[in-house]
Amino acid sequence: MIDTVTVHGFSPSGNCHKVRLLLEQLGRPYRWVETRSDQGATHAPEFLALNPNAKVPVLVRGDGAVLTESNAMLCWLAEGTPFLPADAWARAQALSWMFFEQYSHEPYVAVARFICGWTPVDSPRRAELPRLRERAHAALAVMERHLKSHAWFTGADYGIADIALFAYTAVADEGGVSLAAYPAINDWLARVRATPRFVGLPDNDADVRARLAASA
Repeated sequence: MIDTVTVHGFSPSGNCHKVRLLLEQLGRPYRWVETRSDQGATHAPEFLALNPNAKVPVLVRGDGAVLTESNAMLCWLAEGTPFLPADAWARAQALSWMFFEQYSHEPYVAVARFICGWTPVDSPRRAELPRLRERAHAALAVMERHLKSHAWFTGADYGIADIALFAYTAVADEGGVSLAAYPAINDWLARVRATPRFVGLPDNDADVRARLAASA
């Protein structure tokens, strides 16, 4: 019997959505515990007992074992499935894109989105947006170049590197990062959305949408 895992996550978060998307596409049973990190829930004592780093997502196995970091969860959940290549070289290539996502993509694409959607319109952090958007476009240019000659980032087929990169790329515009100049990325996004059992990110809260509109 497949173990039912529990995921503590904030639904609008791309890092959390990665895990939900893979679980849905695997058809694996799971329990979702909505954890409002934007309202301080990750600093509650019971959450810090799971992850002292005070970040979502957190995955808990049926036996109580805890795993943090979204891309680590993708690797563990995908083990032995078509979502993670069995060949060592192909697996390393997929992992290289997942490291790229965390170091060269997410810190800019996701943070620009966070500032636009979850900080006041007069926040001093708005001054960071031009640099963040510049670096975000640099990462997208790398992805566009790859996608001009490859259909996927996980290898020959769709898999966890695609899931990792999809999460925040799909909502890059919410951080003021337009995808209009990236036809290969847009084609890839459409391919991801067409995969079996795909689920998208939920709509943001009304107050978040208002701040996003004000930032446009």
